[in-house]
Amino acid sequence: MLTGKDKISTMKIIGITGGVGAGKTQVLSYIAAHWPCRIIKADEAAHFLYQPGQACFEKIVDLLGSKILNNEGTIDRSKMAAAIFGNSILLEKVNQIVHPEVKKYIIEQIEQERQKKVVTYFFIEAALLIEEQYDRIVDELWYIYADEDVRRKRLTQSRHYSEDKIAAIMKKQRSEEEFRKSCQVVIMNNEDLEETYRQIDRFLEL
Repeated sequence: MLTGKDKISTMKIIGITGGVGAGKTQVLSYIAAHWPCRIIKADEAAHFLYQPGQACFEKIVDLLGSKILNNEGTIDRSKMAAAIFGNSILLEKVNQIVHPEVKKYIIEQIEQERQKKVVTYFFIEAALLIEEQYDRIVDELWYIYADEDVRRKRLTQSRHYSEDKIAAIMKKQRSEEEFRKSCQVVIMNNEDLEETYRQIDRFLEL
């Protein structure tokens, strides 16, 4: 069995994915509170890279124009969203800028944590973890699963999404079968949080 020191020297990289409303944030909050780890969410990494001086800033402004900037000269994400709304070509161009830079940034952060030898686990959460081939980076992919009716209830209560919006989002996401096929670990995250936490602890103690 690996000792704590051995585990840190061989830091394990785990990708977290799952459908909307599955409770990925909830799972990561528990992990952050109970396990020695670093967690990066791809969306938050992208927002950091949008800042002036970071990798995506000039490329996005060159693509979409200065109209997406606020008075402080930083990217206003609502203006950026409006600029690409309904334009699949522009959206794809933005994705071609952002996704590779986010992956590059995450890889750099992984290497920094390896050198520090402080944490045992490095978690990456991303909606497009499978599509963007993060399986080449991580040691394991975890699928956070919740029944569809549970997910709908969560999205209605916590985010106040309409049924139409929920249906539209779910339609665009991978099926349960596709998630399960791509992931090595499935965490069941329905109503019993204590059972969810027991599963997490069991997999991390292996």
